[in-house]
Amino acid sequence: MSHDSTPSRRAPKPRKRRRGLKITLGVLLVLLLAAGGGAYWMYQDLDGNIKGVDIDKALGEDRPEKLPTAGQNLLVLGSDSRAGAENQELGGGGAIGGARSDTAMVVHIPEGRTKAVAVSIPRDTLVTRPECAKSDGSTMASAERVMFNSVYSQVGPACVVKTVEKMSGVRIDHYMEINFAGFKDLVDAIGGVTVDVEEPIHDKASGLELTAGTHKLDGTESLSYVRTRHGIGDGSDLGRIGLQQQFLFSLLTEIKSQDLLGSPTTAFKIANSATKSLTTDEGLASLTSLTEFARSMNGVDPSSMETIMLPVAYDKRDPNRVVAAQPQAGDLWKAIRSGAAIPESAKKSPATGG
Repeated sequence: MSHDSTPSRRAPKPRKRRRGLKITLGVLLVLLLAAGGGAYWMYQDLDGNIKGVDIDKALGEDRPEKLPTAGQNLLVLGSDSRAGAENQELGGGGAIGGARSDTAMVVHIPEGRTKAVAVSIPRDTLVTRPECAKSDGSTMASAERVMFNSVYSQVGPACVVKTVEKMSGVRIDHYMEINFAGFKDLVDAIGGVTVDVEEPIHDKASGLELTAGTHKLDGTESLSYVRTRHGIGDGSDLGRIGLQQQFLFSLLTEIKSQDLLGSPTTAFKIANSATKSLTTDEGLASLTSLTEFARSMNGVDPSSMETIMLPVAYDKRDPNRVVAAQPQAGDLWKAIRSGAAIPESAKKSPATGG
């Protein structure tokens, strides 16, 4: 599938499923491991699957202050690396070299950890990329008006964290990334995911063809489903976010419906598929650390999670791109920084992608 986002601008129309009980793949994995936490010793052999990134070392001291009321904040990325043979076979990947952060969410877990909020950042959002250190020791200068998802491919995950911290003022405590090839294997490991398609999807770029109604998708179909943009709305990233949120909640529901504790073999198969493509910050880069973190979230009820799209507006210079809408975006980040309730006005986006 092409990553060249050049949709025609249409009059926005409201989408039916902007909010709800949704979850990201990274948090999904945490909850999965929490479910099997009592038997996590069975999975010690999976430690080698998890890759770690030293985010703290890369970012240094120039970071937002960690406030006592800030709770826990995770940056969760779905990376769309298509350089390898496996990913090139998924969704037209042969046309793309390198990797991009195809999905990004800031997951905020307030003090007490009884509820959570996930803020989706559209990949087409124009942002100011701060000065960042590259893996070879050189420095990438700051730049304005760059697409958010390009930061990952240009500089790497630490710079994505730094970009999010600069644009939000929110201190990111942990980082999780899952490669989409692992996403496919995870869906196949649980036997597919059932989705409710509200409107027919005809995406010539990926070959995805779905009629309105209920469908059970395998791994390859699921990957096309969460990647599709040309077959829905105005062809931008904004319409796709709604599909991703709906799908990820369905994925969580499917996993929760399986008897993981009663079937160690199934649990191991799912955990193995997930951890093979998992990258985290060094603080979570072991099964033990990840499980301990998951246990600390046992009080979080997935059904109370709310997913919000970062309020954005069409860019005045390029209507095919979006920018953070003010004052809505500023009010949203302020509420997350302070642990306050998010105002309803901060959940409304002028650009809807309809």
